[in-house]
Amino acid sequence: MTLQHIRNAIDASAKLLEVQGCISAGPTGGSFSCFASAKLVEKCGVLFVTAYHDDADETVAMFRELGIQVDLFPALESELAKDLIAARFAILDDLANSSSPRVIVASIASLMQMTPPPEQVANVVRRLQVDNACSLSDLQQWLVDAGYERKEAIEESAQFASRGGVLDIATASGEFVRLDFFGDTIESINEVDPISLGSDLKIDEVIIASANQVSVSGTLVDHLPTSWCAVLDDISEIAQQAKSYFDRVADADELSHIEDTQASMVKKLSAVITLTGTLSDCVDVSLSVAPLPLFSTVVPEALEELVVLSKNRHVLVACRTSGEADRMRELMAKGQPLAQATNLIVEEQFIHRGFLLGDAIAVVPSHEVFHRYEIRRGVRSKKKTMRQAMAHFDVDDIVVHRDHGIARYLGLKSLKGQAGIKGEVEFMTLEFASSRLLHVPATHSHLVQRYVGAFKGRPELSALGGTKWANQKSKAKSAVADLANEMLRVQAVREHAPGIAFPIDSQWMCEFEASFPWEETEDQNSAIASMKSDMESPRPMDRLICGDVGFGKTEIAIRGAFKAAESGRQVAILVPTTVLAVQHERTFKKRLADYPFVVESLTRFHTSAEQKEILERNANGEVDILIGTHRILSKDVHFNQLGLVVIDEEQRFGVEHKQKLLAFRAEADVLTLTATPIPRTLHMALLGIRDISSLQTAPVDRRAVVTEIKSWDKELVRHGIRRELAREGQVFYVHNRVHDIETVAGDIRKLVPEAKVIVGHGQMPPRELQSVMSEFVRGEADILVSTTIIESGIDIPSANTMFIDDADRFGLSDLHQLRGRVGRYKHRAYCTLLLPRKRFVNKIARKRLQAIEQFSMLGAGFQIALRDLEIRGAGNLLGAEQSGHIAAVGYEMYCQLLEKAVIDLKNGNSISRLITMIDIGVTGKIPEAYIASQTRRLTMYRRLADCDNQDSVRSVVADLQSGYGDLPEAIRKLVQYHELRVASSELGILSMTVDERDVVIRTKQPKALNRQMQGAKGTLRPVGTVSASGFVAVYFRPSGGNDPSALLELLHSKLVESSSLT
Repeated sequence: MTLQHIRNAIDASAKLLEVQGCISAGPTGGSFSCFASAKLVEKCGVLFVTAYHDDADETVAMFRELGIQVDLFPALESELAKDLIAARFAILDDLANSSSPRVIVASIASLMQMTPPPEQVANVVRRLQVDNACSLSDLQQWLVDAGYERKEAIEESAQFASRGGVLDIATASGEFVRLDFFGDTIESINEVDPISLGSDLKIDEVIIASANQVSVSGTLVDHLPTSWCAVLDDISEIAQQAKSYFDRVADADELSHIEDTQASMVKKLSAVITLTGTLSDCVDVSLSVAPLPLFSTVVPEALEELVVLSKNRHVLVACRTSGEADRMRELMAKGQPLAQATNLIVEEQFIHRGFLLGDAIAVVPSHEVFHRYEIRRGVRSKKKTMRQAMAHFDVDDIVVHRDHGIARYLGLKSLKGQAGIKGEVEFMTLEFASSRLLHVPATHSHLVQRYVGAFKGRPELSALGGTKWANQKSKAKSAVADLANEMLRVQAVREHAPGIAFPIDSQWMCEFEASFPWEETEDQNSAIASMKSDMESPRPMDRLICGDVGFGKTEIAIRGAFKAAESGRQVAILVPTTVLAVQHERTFKKRLADYPFVVESLTRFHTSAEQKEILERNANGEVDILIGTHRILSKDVHFNQLGLVVIDEEQRFGVEHKQKLLAFRAEADVLTLTATPIPRTLHMALLGIRDISSLQTAPVDRRAVVTEIKSWDKELVRHGIRRELAREGQVFYVHNRVHDIETVAGDIRKLVPEAKVIVGHGQMPPRELQSVMSEFVRGEADILVSTTIIESGIDIPSANTMFIDDADRFGLSDLHQLRGRVGRYKHRAYCTLLLPRKRFVNKIARKRLQAIEQFSMLGAGFQIALRDLEIRGAGNLLGAEQSGHIAAVGYEMYCQLLEKAVIDLKNGNSISRLITMIDIGVTGKIPEAYIASQTRRLTMYRRLADCDNQDSVRSVVADLQSGYGDLPEAIRKLVQYHELRVASSELGILSMTVDERDVVIRTKQPKALNRQMQGAKGTLRPVGTVSASGFVAVYFRPSGGNDPSALLELLHSKLVESSSLT
């Protein structure tokens, strides 16, 4: 039987459902309902109803795989979920405009949640198209009424900003768009980068939905055309979930009862098809479909069961990826486990759940054979990753001036006739010790950096003009030179040490990588490529992978382990906690299920006899991958042929373990993982002396965690727990004191008596803790009340609500790590930081909590780093003794000194770009009327000051023009100033200053300068001799006098070959 015969048989059974009225069909099983609905779509639209949210997600993926246009009608989770409200309204608008997809998938909970009536949809959704008539003032008023906030510049969803005929909107669903109006006509629509506000891709249409929940009176069914039909997948399970949901929701006034919802379907739609159960007055349709039997959890047994199945039926094995399909075909080769499978067809296709059709056919998804249900295929979105935000500082922040030291930033001020500059110019005002002020031209903003120190509190301000700052800088410079020297020495030793050169990627490796069901981020691909290159080279690998929680470090480690194990080498994976060891064991086993590698863990959860047996097998080389805590570092642990050591969060291991880790580095390749973000400044400083890969891109489908600070309130906790339980999720309740944790768990049980509450903490007997954690992982408990034992790496996709009791007692990085335990899947996650009930929270703790609340976006670790984590990262990488020097000169300055020391040591002398100073009496400015926000003005000044080539200037100019409109004359001068500065640097010019009637140009390339100035009206002559540093003074006397603006125009026209202003 061919693949086409199998498809024809499925279609023939599905055709039985093409009848009008109320139909009860069965028996059925697996994803047959999706294939049946795909057949129905040829005749009419389909509302497909599932019992669970996750099933709805998987069903959407199935329909997309079958090439059918489909939308998910999401369930609301809370009043905070503006993006979900907007997504629901957009589908209702599509239905009103007959532009909806052919299939809408909804869980029963989302269907029971009421919607506005059809006649109200036009009031909650605006569909804006290029060349459409639209009043700008009316649209702004609609946005205000729809819950959008008017801002100077858009920064997050449900905001808008207007300038002249340009309207920027951050929609409630998270899109950033710019509308250009010509009168009352939309001339163009562009996507916008939310950081730079530069416009990117042109689009023809944007749908803007209200961010407010509005009055409701019906359900999605009321909006469907009468020609549509409804398919209820497993009606008995749907009815049970509907009743449970109705009982769990605190306020059921905005829910339609399941019986009313079903009645409206029967009354409105052309057909209602219920599977595996009946509604009243239904016509029975008999199907010969049955669920697929469960396969054994032992892989060889599961493959044998597949062979037996293929002898009685024609089996279609559906593989999600090409890698899985290739691996399955390999297993069918001679001498392999599936060699005896006679009627087996392998196809690359995603099928959520398998089923049996009649007596002759079986449809088997490969993930059911290998029991890899938790690795799901995502419903992928196409949102582009935001560019990395620039670090900025606000008024009253502590800053560091390169030449004068530590000061307080007081803001931007416009001053006239200052620093020899004609006209009004903006200055950054800095306050030093004794309240002395320094005004720094905004064009020199690159000299000022935000201060990040290595201790709590604020540092002492430097004395303006004193020697203390110079001494601090000198000491730090000496310290970083010593540090760089030592790191280079260690690197040189490693370069010449004998290591393992692993072979290049095999067919197995390619298949294994292709079986990864998600799309890797760009950063992941780069890190994997670097790791493989290190492993294939003969020198020992010592690579650090750093990335925020949930950014994909584990997958990189799994691929490294696969490469090592496939080459016959053993892998040791060292983790800081027992819970994480168990988590990793489960993850590795699932990912490697269809390959013959043995994965074991060694933890206190094992008995002495079990540990002894594992150690013996490990010493004999029978264990390929051994995962454990510091137990792996014990003297009785011996490896037969160790090839790779993966260390998760090395800084969490004690001093006594460091020596053993050093010994590992001598005999095997080492891969270290850390969730401590390494900022770009430190990364650049360490390039060439430490192998670092940084993950800064969030995986697709991860959402930011909604983070709130709240006073403890039993109604708040009850509502949050019930909201999570209503969407079939689980809850973490973190209480970090063992002595009264059972009392707290008892309080939670009283709040939500319908939920199963379990307790876990590190002082429990190992077996009991393992049992508790396993119970929660399997979804057999609703709420886990625990200490911070869950902090490191535990990954439970269904747990998406967290409460942290007495949150003020935690450090910022601890809170960030804990929050990373939720939001691991595509559902919106919630983290509530609970303030103490009977205790005052001090000012420092309150600021810490506000920081974690403020930085709730994906990858927030990199912003949090500026508060707390950068220094922890520096301490981990550079050693605690460097912290004092970081505190003395500030983080950015320290990194710059380190980078320069490394370059000096590696090259013998510094080959850094020349920083040109231009002082000719004019610099230009950014008028307040052009960019009202002081913070954004300073950001643009800094971006221009940081430009070191003309392309980067062009990029800033493009962002200014698209974000704020045509450049006024003052900004054109500012751009000319920076283009002249960049061109001068490239020509080896150190400075340009005015001396009475002359411009004095100090340069290393007088001949090149002479060529560029050919034809300039004036005289050019060198004066004096070449200085010790190689510079010569060239005097230029313009014939028309030296008016600053005219002088800028003249020098710009001669030295800048290609301007962004032409």
